[in-house]
Amino acid sequence: MESKNNWKGWLYLAPVIILLSVFTFFPIINTFFVSFLKDYNYMTGKFSGFTLDNYASVLTPWGSLGGGAGSMFELVMKTALPNTLVLTIITVPCSIILSLVIAIALNSIKPLKKFFQTVFFMPYVTNAIAIGMVFSVIFSSDYGIINSILRSPNLTWITPSPITGATVAYPRALFAICFYIVWHSLPYKILIFLGGLQNIDKQYYEAAQIDSTGKIKTAWKITIPLLSPQILYMMITSFIGAFKEYNSVIGLFGAGGGSFDINTGPTSMQTMVFFIYDQVAKNKVQYASAASIFLFIIIMIFTVVQNKVSKKRVHY
Repeated sequence: MESKNNWKGWLYLAPVIILLSVFTFFPIINTFFVSFLKDYNYMTGKFSGFTLDNYASVLTPWGSLGGGAGSMFELVMKTALPNTLVLTIITVPCSIILSLVIAIALNSIKPLKKFFQTVFFMPYVTNAIAIGMVFSVIFSSDYGIINSILRSPNLTWITPSPITGATVAYPRALFAICFYIVWHSLPYKILIFLGGLQNIDKQYYEAAQIDSTGKIKTAWKITIPLLSPQILYMMITSFIGAFKEYNSVIGLFGAGGGSFDINTGPTSMQTMVFFIYDQVAKNKVQYASAASIFLFIIIMIFTVVQNKVSKKRVHY
């Protein structure tokens, strides 16, 4: 009887399968195919053969484009990839820890609870580019509120000072974009953690109160272990989101990705996805495809490692 009704299940799934095939599976396969094409023209679809030089030019200094200043290799391996990894390593733990603390605090507040939840969730429904432009004003070297608080009008964060001509140091630009990413990513994480907190059985906390357990120990021994599925979910999705960071760079630094003092780190804040979009705009889709596959492999490795490490620490 069940086998006779299988066609109904496939019929219900057909729209989703079709959409996934057109907008997910085909683009991935096509990107993998294009990454091996030589002299590929995106507008006409013509190419002159198959090659590994696209990967060599992006990932090594020995490709046909070389590895000198301004080359694909320099942009990816010395700017885009380091920026992406640094942003991921800094913003993901900070945003998860902060959102968990805020969620626990909100869950314990009875008056105005819904109001505070709404306030914290508002950045999530606001356009990322618009928020980035607001942050670019906040971190302005001339009239930004950060410099007003620090009483340092010539401290450059995002753009060079038009007054003194001082360049932007990479650490300050990194702080500005990390601050923005963490702030913008908090609402969704807080919402997920609040949902998990409300599903925890109250008898665990009642038992802790009977044993006179402190709040910090209760959170460490009860709340965090019982929220481990949500924490794992947020870690995986946050790492993937951080590796795909793009809107924040555009919002803060503009289409060029910024220009920094070469002695303090990478010369711009371009990320891997920024590099990919930039190459597509320049009709160098084969190099963008090679970088996309490289990024896809990195994300897959991080996801697999997280799943392996978390198996013994996640309690369902």
